[in-house]
Amino acid sequence: MIPAGPEILLSALALDLLLGDPRWLPHPVVQIGRLISFLEPRLRRLAGDTRFSGILLLVFTVSTSAGFAWLLLTTADQLPRPASLMTAIIISYTCLAARCLHTESADVATALLQGNLEDARRLLSYIVGRDTDRLEEPDIWRALVETVAENTCDGIIAPLFWLALGGPVAGIAYKAVSTLDSMVGYRNERHIRIGWASARMDDLLNFIPARITAILMILSAPLAGLSAVQAIRTFTRDRFNHPSPNSGHPEAAAAGALKVRLGGPASYNGVQSCKQYIGDPLLPLDERAYRGMIRLMYLATVLMFTLATAALLLGR
Repeated sequence: MIPAGPEILLSALALDLLLGDPRWLPHPVVQIGRLISFLEPRLRRLAGDTRFSGILLLVFTVSTSAGFAWLLLTTADQLPRPASLMTAIIISYTCLAARCLHTESADVATALLQGNLEDARRLLSYIVGRDTDRLEEPDIWRALVETVAENTCDGIIAPLFWLALGGPVAGIAYKAVSTLDSMVGYRNERHIRIGWASARMDDLLNFIPARITAILMILSAPLAGLSAVQAIRTFTRDRFNHPSPNSGHPEAAAAGALKVRLGGPASYNGVQSCKQYIGDPLLPLDERAYRGMIRLMYLATVLMFTLATAALLLGR
């Protein structure tokens, strides 16, 4: 089985930046989501709405997803090396989401800039968990910056980290956990028990990548024309001002670099929530902040690829 060497990481990242997630390509995350939707009600009937059901859901989903990736790679090993290499590249490519994150967030930004608030709210609802139907323009810009900052870790830096550490199988295992967390890892009455194991595993797998993401954003800030000094100050002060043990790290670094304030009130399924603030409102949340966040995302991606490649070459 071919591990994720530098050439595989480079090819996978290049494919992601060029193609994104085209609708014609069957995506593993979609299939993992279908598997979770199939397993969840059956495990509830089998073991009840319990943490034990959630552990079974986590184990079955991750083992099935990673096992299928392993089977594909093992089968491809029997083919000529180019076919085996291409299989590893394609699996690795599907773990990354830089182009998709940019495209989907840019659709929201374009609607805002065209003055179409309703379209912006609707498009934003596809990529965030909060209620969007009553958000005003500054709240939409804030939600965009927050989701790009958080998903720079979840959709780019963490997958690169796990691909470098354990190859395509580890990359798919990470995506399975991430998909579980996005589907059942909520602290509401329906999911607080069955989603507990998935949420805790997602926290564990993102613990190191989230902190790497924040450091990379700080290093990227001057390259993006932003403030490294303010990024360090805000990261040091506000990185724990978030319900998640990980999301606050990249959000704090990004808020500081952009000189904006994130967090504050938001509504989830009709329930009002008020998160602690992250950053200082030195500059407004607007198109400038969003574009700065996109620059941070891409620069952090390049730095992470460089770091992962160096680690793989040293490992050899």
